[in-house]
Amino acid sequence: MGYPMAGYLAKRAHDVTVYNRTSAKAAAWCAEFNGQSAATPAAAAVDAEIVFSCVGDDNDVRDVLLGDQGVLASVAANSIVVDHTTASAQVAREIAAVAESKSVGFLDGPVSGGQAGAESGQLTVMVGGDADVFERAAPVIRSYAKSLTHIGPVGTGQLAKMVNQICIAGVVQGLAEGLHFARQAGLDPAVVIESISKGAAQSWQMENRWESMVNSDFDFGFAVDWMRKDLAIALREAEQNGATLEMTRLIDQYYAEVQDLGGNRWDTSSLIARLK
Repeated sequence: MGYPMAGYLAKRAHDVTVYNRTSAKAAAWCAEFNGQSAATPAAAAVDAEIVFSCVGDDNDVRDVLLGDQGVLASVAANSIVVDHTTASAQVAREIAAVAESKSVGFLDGPVSGGQAGAESGQLTVMVGGDADVFERAAPVIRSYAKSLTHIGPVGTGQLAKMVNQICIAGVVQGLAEGLHFARQAGLDPAVVIESISKGAAQSWQMENRWESMVNSDFDFGFAVDWMRKDLAIALREAEQNGATLEMTRLIDQYYAEVQDLGGNRWDTSSLIARLK
């Protein structure tokens, strides 16, 4: 996702230096957007006013931001680090504490919208951090965001993203069961969706995923492996805050069944595959 997001920064006339753990991807980005690449996160962050990161999980965040060659080893005082990774609220607070010790602002800003949203510059960004830091970074983040909301202090962006993933899991499971029921009942799914998508059942998942679900087309989109990573973060947080996530825990196990079917990289809409 970072590739198109950085592309929108370049399109908005920002001077962008990129780093990717796969150097060929950084080279391809530079060729497409006429930017610069660096050999390490620290080198990329030198003289940067704002540094954006979007990696895999907590350990990746620590490596890219806190490592010996990480961003916070070189970034200047009064700059801002924005982490778009979907990670834990704990690691966001950990990074923020180190950043504060270096007089660097930090925002946790996980995104929703997937690869398609990144490519179209239509991501939803939920942000945790100091309000003044948010206001400074917001105009730049809007380069690739259709919706940008300051949720609250550091860590609340990640907590909001957990809410997002909990809600998506329930919607996708409901859609999977509804489409499965329609087929078992001998109904034409296209006709049914045409009807119910105009009423209270309407959702983004219904509008954008019902047809690929019916056709068992899952080789795209947000991978099941990543969804299970995100749900695990939410479930761990729930153990700490006392939230009851019975449905989320159950659907997480349904995704484990999809993985057993070989669907690790299938889109999250592949929940329907286990019902066939």
